Amino acid sequence: LTAVKTSNKDTVSAAGEKDADSPKEEPRETALKTTAVHMEVGEFRGHKVSVWDLLHSKYIPEENRKELLELYQGGVLTLDQVKTVVSTIVTKAEAARAEQLANASSPRAESTVAEAEHTHLQED
Repeated sequence: LTAVKTSNKDTVSAAGEKDADSPKEEPRETALKTTAVHMEVGEFRGHKVSVWDLLHSKYIPEENRKELLELYQGGVLTLDQVKTVVSTIVTKAEAARAEQLANASSPRAESTVAEAEHTHLQED
């Protein structure tokens, strides 16, 4: 099974390399670079960004990026799945960052509200 897989890959890549304008770039890599996602969060807010750029952004840790690329290149994940996973990671990372900033800047306000409620309950 492995030999068959390898020979199929070799045949495809050999044919692809001869016909491609950019012999070093794989068709899957080209697809990642040409598929854009409209982002509404973080540094990409309001922009269309390639899946490739999102994969290589600060939001995707290197080990996750490598794993996603391996799964995509191995045919386990489709381009749409990679697009969804990457945009979801970016969105969640930005939401977590925003929540962290909100929590860091508002503990005093929350404790003041809690103290006021506690005081109000004691007066009753």
